[in-house]
Amino acid sequence: MIDTSYYEILQTGLPGDLTVQKLVHGISWTAAVLSDGRTGVAMHTPGETVARMFESLLGLPLSQAGQAMLSWNMEEASEAFAAVNAFYNHDGCGFVKTNAKTLDGVEIRGRTVGMVGMMIGHSNMTQEDFISAKKLYIMDREEKAGALPDSASEFYLPLCDLVIITGSAAINKTMPRLLELSRNAEVILTGPTVTCCPEQLALGINRLSGRVITESDAMLKAIVEKRTSVNRFSAAYQVP
Repeated sequence: MIDTSYYEILQTGLPGDLTVQKLVHGISWTAAVLSDGRTGVAMHTPGETVARMFESLLGLPLSQAGQAMLSWNMEEASEAFAAVNAFYNHDGCGFVKTNAKTLDGVEIRGRTVGMVGMMIGHSNMTQEDFISAKKLYIMDREEKAGALPDSASEFYLPLCDLVIITGSAAINKTMPRLLELSRNAEVILTGPTVTCCPEQLALGINRLSGRVITESDAMLKAIVEKRTSVNRFSAAYQVP
């Protein structure tokens, strides 16, 4: 049975007086705009092999739409996380706006590092950041050069003392198990799908590195035109 604590923490804070006003389905990203104008994004995760939880999230109160974070229809879950992130990821969310890299202040030397999601070269992490590591295991759901299949997480994450997890693992529901496997490690969640909700730190997460959308209109246009990063339309926020 899945430990739903990760999702329950996010669901608890969602209001009923905001509604989902707009959904944009991009190539790599799904975006949502709330009735107060806030915009959020989440990694577009394909998969509609099962029925949606709701006919549509459009017009639903956010407290109801957020329930679809647990949908096994991955398109719907992507929409739900975009909407949830629109609420949590804003200036004043309790995180600190930063120009720091995800790994700034994190000791790498001599450590066994696990990375869930190939983020080298697609984030502010480079191969050079891990030169001093004792061992680096990279796992990804997609077939990518240099990455083990994501099923290798079961074998290697318990061996690691530092684990970096892409926020999109919350959409495909692997996040609870990944956190369980990493319970003896320092854990960092990173990427635009990370929800800026400090209460998640109670789950054994040591650092949350997310994004706040600052150029909504430009981003909404760009994500449907091509496969692009949303970083240039957003600011980095981090806790602690």
